[in-house]
Amino acid sequence: MKKSMLLLLAGLFSCAAQAAVSGYPVVLVHGFQPDNLQSKPTGAQVSNNGADYWAQYWRDRADERIDWPSQERVADKITSQYVWPKLQQMSRDGTCANGCVFVSHSTGDLVTRYIIDNQALWLQNAGLQPLNIVATFDFAGAGGGVELADLAVNVANGSGLINSTVKLAVSLWLGATPSSSNIGVLNDLRVNTARQLASFPDSRVPRLRFAGAGSDFLGTTGAFLPGEDDGVVASHSSCGAASASSYNSCSRSVAFDGKLTSVNDPNAFMPYHYPMLMSEGYSHNDTIGSSAKDEVTTANNSSAYLNGDNIKFTTYDEKRGWWIFSSRYRVVSNSSRTSMSSLVYQAAN
Repeated sequence: MKKSMLLLLAGLFSCAAQAAVSGYPVVLVHGFQPDNLQSKPTGAQVSNNGADYWAQYWRDRADERIDWPSQERVADKITSQYVWPKLQQMSRDGTCANGCVFVSHSTGDLVTRYIIDNQALWLQNAGLQPLNIVATFDFAGAGGGVELADLAVNVANGSGLINSTVKLAVSLWLGATPSSSNIGVLNDLRVNTARQLASFPDSRVPRLRFAGAGSDFLGTTGAFLPGEDDGVVASHSSCGAASASSYNSCSRSVAFDGKLTSVNDPNAFMPYHYPMLMSEGYSHNDTIGSSAKDEVTTANNSSAYLNGDNIKFTTYDEKRGWWIFSSRYRVVSNSSRTSMSSLVYQAAN
């Protein structure tokens, strides 16, 4: 009996140790969920959807989640009914007292930016301790807006230049054709709107970026996204560029496939946004999955947290091709058989 109890306690402590990066608790903020526009979840279903969203890799490696419904707006019910209660709970529980790391995906990047910009003031005004967020890991970040959201709003409102190709791209992404009564957070995801939402936060929390350039839609959606994209988000957003434009990489000297060459990259980034991993073979949702999809390269191989700790990726350069047709490529070690999320988790620990 005593041995069984010791094994149980060991298992519990093992799980607790796993649910952290560098000893910091992990807080998950999921992205846009298209089916919410039709189903309009509330209550427990929002939480269930949040758990399912992260099931492949991060759910069992996290300490907290901030779940929210996509049929609402960021600065309205998403914050008042879902974000704010969770922030109060985490402050009272001391979740981030010694530092914590937020992990976001897609629109979660935008929600996280809004949190970072406001949480300290909100909590102080409520007589609570602000969260000590030391870094965020932003996968396929949509904080710079999504051109497909602009198209979706135009389709829903019957405005702009709408044709069958536009409707096809929007329906592939959303799973249905939107109407004016069910666009919710898509309003916040429009490029100009997203870039104006908490665009210059006072907080200096480092936003570490992990981007892909694959697609699940056979390139159909990519026709409406400038530069490289992951099928949903263009690289100007996933890289954290200061302006929306057509970019082919998050780095001026490394392409998404790792080739060392001159590339059209952002010449400036949003405040405290630092691109790190890139891969040509990862689509929007692949970045938070558990399967390796392609080799991964680095825009930057290391970055510091707010408190001075850092995360670093080991890379090597190799020559591919023959004679004058050869090129050099930069590859993250073990990335051909390790998922992007797992590479981040391992490096952080």
